[in-house]
Amino acid sequence: MSSTKQVAIPNVVLQSSFSMPVIGFGTAAFETDDGDVHKQAVIEAIKVGYRHFDTASVYGSEQALGEAIAEALKLGLISSRDELFITSKLWLSDNHPDLVLPALRKSLQNLGLEYLDLYLIHWPMSAKPGLFKASYDDENDLVPFDLKGVWTSMEQCHKLGLAKSIGVSNFSINKLEHLLSFATIPPAVNQVEMNASWQQKNLTEYCKAKSIIVTAYSPLGAKGTSWGSNDVMDSELLKEVAQAHGKTVAQVSLRWLYEQGVTFAVKSYNKERMKQNLEIFDFSLTSDDYQKINQIKQTRKSVNNPTTFVVADLFDGEN
Repeated sequence: MSSTKQVAIPNVVLQSSFSMPVIGFGTAAFETDDGDVHKQAVIEAIKVGYRHFDTASVYGSEQALGEAIAEALKLGLISSRDELFITSKLWLSDNHPDLVLPALRKSLQNLGLEYLDLYLIHWPMSAKPGLFKASYDDENDLVPFDLKGVWTSMEQCHKLGLAKSIGVSNFSINKLEHLLSFATIPPAVNQVEMNASWQQKNLTEYCKAKSIIVTAYSPLGAKGTSWGSNDVMDSELLKEVAQAHGKTVAQVSLRWLYEQGVTFAVKSYNKERMKQNLEIFDFSLTSDDYQKINQIKQTRKSVNNPTTFVVADLFDGEN
């Protein structure tokens, strides 16, 4: 086996006291449902140094990720499952108090694992129980979301040891305030769309004040997907910054997130880009770089995400 140089990825410590690698490897590859493609990508990612893997029940990649973990153990790429940090998420049709624990158990079964390191409420809304699909185009598919009841069940998952940490995704400041008003265990993480073209300054400041770690999805704008855009990767301002440092636009974009104290899940199944996305710890951005990055036009993309829906108050008018 040819040896591959690994990059050491720093960790952040969550409120739950567990450590999480700042860079995660995303498996939301809706473009392919080929389990073997997912599996091989994860094995390659482990070889180059990724230890945090992000999945969700709706991604359809849990089983392939589980197979990759088993294969990595067999190959000796890792000596224990405990070396990995695995995140999965609760989908809308299971976003009901009595369905949280069964949904988590199903994810664990798919993954072949005894526990998750992090379990997230995927979106702050609920669909009709049993109506499991990636896109809800009809508002009649949605039902009132019992956040308090669902969070109580999430806390139960934590108490049972099935999820070492619990958190949320796509939560606005307003929704986090509501959650914190009754939570016995505060959310460790809020995973949201964040990149140089959607910088989420108010939300990240709020989360920092509440000791909630922000994880950015679409950290490079998800170029080439049905919900993303080219705003990050084709940014002339970012190209100027990248050229000045002898880095790629992707590396500059990820370094910017890291310097915000934000973690992120980046997805590329290309081996070379997998490596490049880890090579962000040997340079720093300057005040001139920040002036350029602050000029980038801001636009939210996830409202166009095929797993999102036209719901007036989803983000509570926040930016």
